[in-house]
Amino acid sequence: MNIEEVNRGIQRHKKRRRIGRGPGSGQGKTAGKGHKGQKSRAGYSAKSIFQGGAMPLVRRVPKRGFHNKFAVRVVAVNLSDLERVFESGAEVNPETLRAKKLARTRTDQLKILGHGELTKKLKVCAHRFSQTAQDKIRAAGGEVVVLPTPTPVAVKKKLKRQEAAGAAT
Repeated sequence: MNIEEVNRGIQRHKKRRRIGRGPGSGQGKTAGKGHKGQKSRAGYSAKSIFQGGAMPLVRRVPKRGFHNKFAVRVVAVNLSDLERVFESGAEVNPETLRAKKLARTRTDQLKILGHGELTKKLKVCAHRFSQTAQDKIRAAGGEVVVLPTPTPVAVKKKLKRQEAAGAAT
């Protein structure tokens, strides 16, 4: 079998349907909309949740939970990850973690956790530290720098800037 033989059976350019252009078109008269009714009228549009006048499922199902969009988003990074990714003498901060793909999500604060061992001397800058993480970083000869935590007002302003930047692009 050749590719030419396969292509012979394929319709290359499908003829477009001329809807509502008389009985000869095969889509004349009601133009494929059936007889009468709301859906046959010009300008018809229904909400996606519309169920023929019955109470929609979306409104029948109870709503649960709460989402606080102003909550501070904290990303936790373990010492084992820092040991694996950074060289001795490097500075660890939110920007370098983002560059090394350890903190990918949108974050407001960074917390370093003490899981794993640290043998390298690192300068770690973060908003929060667990006590074991601080002890292990200092034991390895590193430095712990606590970054100032942003106020809720600053977080709100940051959110607005990001939403404006997202709408602009």
